[in-house]
Amino acid sequence: QVQLVQSGGGLVQAGGSLRLSCAASGSITSINAMGWYRQAPGKQRELVATPTSGGRINYADSVKGRFTISRDNANAKNTVYLQMNSLKPEDTAVYYCSATRFGVNYWGQGTQVTVSS
Repeated sequence: QVQLVQSGGGLVQAGGSLRLSCAASGSITSINAMGWYRQAPGKQRELVATPTSGGRINYADSVKGRFTISRDNANAKNTVYLQMNSLKPEDTAVYYCSATRFGVNYWGQGTQVTVSS
């Protein structure tokens, strides 16, 4: 089992920045992908940023150039971050981190990000 605990998020004005964190614990060995998704009210959950099998990062077109995903594996931290800059009201959503291990997908508890205009 993998547990994912998210932090960060909140309310910010348009143009501002936020950073989300997601710390993995439990059976963290062999976690081969950690990424971010989001779900806006009345919409389906969508990909924000995830690593590809080729080692690149797949970003949603709507966040390219504004959001950056990074991962800290030092000292077995297994933490993934999402730096969000130049936020827009349409970025308002609940953000979820995800981790994949042996084909099983795990989810964080979700973090509300609200961007006011």
